[in-house]
Amino acid sequence: MIVVTGGAGFIGSALIHGLNEKGIKDIWVVDQVDHPEKQENLNPLIFDRLIGIDDFLKDVLKKKLSRCDAIFHMGACSSTTETDESFLTKNNFEYTRHLASFCLEKGIRFIYASSAATYGAGENGYSDDESRLEILKPLNLYGDSKQKFDLWAQAEGAFKNLVGLKYFNVYGPNEYHKQDMQSMVRKGFLQLRDTGKLRLFKSYKSEYSDGDQERDFLYIKDAVAMTLFFLERQDVGGIFNVGSGKARNWNDLAKAIFVAMSKKLNIEYIDMPSEIRNQYQYHTCSDTEKIRNAGYSKPAMSLEAGIENYVTQYLIPEKHLG
Repeated sequence: MIVVTGGAGFIGSALIHGLNEKGIKDIWVVDQVDHPEKQENLNPLIFDRLIGIDDFLKDVLKKKLSRCDAIFHMGACSSTTETDESFLTKNNFEYTRHLASFCLEKGIRFIYASSAATYGAGENGYSDDESRLEILKPLNLYGDSKQKFDLWAQAEGAFKNLVGLKYFNVYGPNEYHKQDMQSMVRKGFLQLRDTGKLRLFKSYKSEYSDGDQERDFLYIKDAVAMTLFFLERQDVGGIFNVGSGKARNWNDLAKAIFVAMSKKLNIEYIDMPSEIRNQYQYHTCSDTEKIRNAGYSKPAMSLEAGIENYVTQYLIPEKHLG
């Protein structure tokens, strides 16, 4: 049996879809279905049980969970603008620590979502070498909460038995419930569909033109394939980047949306909210050497190909994975 926390969410539901495609159906989904789109994410999927977070955690703390082969821990607060530090500590650190401790004690495979937000502005690079964890400087409380658990796992010497995945900018179907935390692909699609133009933030650094701020964009299907690799390779542990290994800018992303929708280019550059200007990342790019050396060899889909697939196969027909 496999457990997927956050299983009704974006990466979690896509992960269950990937497991189903491999013929795996003995799955527990841990989540709160608090949005209609989350229920839509679950509808096409095959699993045994849907259980709430509190009930699941009680079972874990009482060590009642049996016959579990692996836990994919995707359930956490993913808002980079969350300001309640105690909430983030409870949901992103303590919850993860309880599950990890249980899995380490029982010999259960534990694969959890860390975050590229732990790299902050990138001044110390994007290497997923665990020996460099302590020098990283997240720019927000969300990144701090993820970094806190990574450091706990390192201090416990646990990385030989568990896997932490630093997801970069993942986009794709099943993110529809995420509201302001949806990818710019979905936001841009809706803007273009409804207004005929797409809005991007202006740049506030002289070395970057408006819209030329860079990200490592990864299509959800590649994110799932990279994640499931660690279920197959039980001998591999540690922190790993999950990204394309290429930095592309927001203008590239916008142009790909216009092409996929067969629309004329029309980008408007808008002021960035003052409250996020000092926390804004101008460049991210995953170092993928480590996951490649571990044996993952599938090339990531290009930004243009991923957006074309997302827009034409899911956004325009309003479909979910499944």
